[in-house]
Amino acid sequence: MSRAELVPVLFLSLVSLQRLGELMLARRNTARLLAEGAHEVGASHYPLIVALHAAWLTGLWFFVLARGPTMITGVDWIWLGLFLVLQLGRAWVIATLGGRWTTRIIVLPGAPLVTSGPYRFVSHPNYWIVAGEIAALPLAFGLVWFALVFSALNAGVMWIRVRAESAALRL
Repeated sequence: MSRAELVPVLFLSLVSLQRLGELMLARRNTARLLAEGAHEVGASHYPLIVALHAAWLTGLWFFVLARGPTMITGVDWIWLGLFLVLQLGRAWVIATLGGRWTTRIIVLPGAPLVTSGPYRFVSHPNYWIVAGEIAALPLAFGLVWFALVFSALNAGVMWIRVRAESAALRL
């Protein structure tokens, strides 16, 4: 495997490990919040989010491994750099929410809304970050059509998700 082919494999490996770690953290936080009296909202659309993210990551692996240089035109370091900056944003969101960060919409009655960190600047910062990630990583590997398709799919799922979360936050 050439150096050019190794970069996407390395980044996809790190992203895969990161996502698995985040799922473990989210599961632990969700269980603790539910034990404290929280409840889940919008559970019916959660499988769509899981399917979208699984398909995105699986598709990237497919094109990087199965298609190799015929589909990967090289690494665009600007897009890869943007993806890395987005990881800092992701870490900021997780750190700001602390034990309240999950991949689900979990409402803890009586808990105040978080208004610090990135939430001072924008509503739903994690969704903006995810939208950037879904586009930036495929673009870093020259998969423009892949970025467009998954960005469109993500926009549809996020339309459902943000409406459900905004309604839950108003309760």
